[in-house]
Amino acid sequence: MTRRYALYWLPTPGCPLEAFGRSVLGYDTASGEAVAHPAGLGELAAVNAGARVYGFHATLKAPMRLAPGVTEADLVVAARGLATAHPPVALGPLRVAALGRFLALVPEAPPPELGLLAAECVAALEPLRAPLTESERAKRRPERLDPRGRALLDRWGYPHVFEAFRFHMTLTDALPEPDRDGWHRRLAEAYAASGREPVTIDAICLLTQDAGGPFRLLARLPFGASHG
Repeated sequence: MTRRYALYWLPTPGCPLEAFGRSVLGYDTASGEAVAHPAGLGELAAVNAGARVYGFHATLKAPMRLAPGVTEADLVVAARGLATAHPPVALGPLRVAALGRFLALVPEAPPPELGLLAAECVAALEPLRAPLTESERAKRRPERLDPRGRALLDRWGYPHVFEAFRFHMTLTDALPEPDRDGWHRRLAEAYAASGREPVTIDAICLLTQDAGGPFRLLARLPFGASHG
């Protein structure tokens, strides 16, 4: 499998949110190492194995292959240019919520600037993205999308962009309905105990994936920095 890249937001290393997220998923994208689940939540390993591959993150540009002739260095330059020109985005507090069948952290009151940031990330890296293969498109389940969703998928390689974007940080895989409320309560309690605090996006992160393995952090790009 060709290497894939994604543009994510990751919490600041060492902050309470970062520690909470990597412990819930049991994986650290920076080190590539396993992390112990929170006390009393060891069963998480059985309900978020799929999410663990991606690490604790919010998607800004979905995983993609690079177009022919585009290099990793080209991608880093493009992402740096985006970060250098961008001001911080204040998200405010997050909460545990059900998004369909899975649980995630979402902003209590998403600011307009958040959707604009996501749209900029999608558009800025689009020229570097290889077109979807038929198998990649099929994995997005286009038959389950409405016409607008299929149009977004075919144009941008991902259906949840622009007006369909919703900032979220996945905590579980799809859960059976009888289990959802229990996990919602337990994760909300764990999040509250972690020292939940207002969140600001002040950097974007490039991650890589090889041969279907877990994503690893490639570069953290602070907003407004010159990068030397």
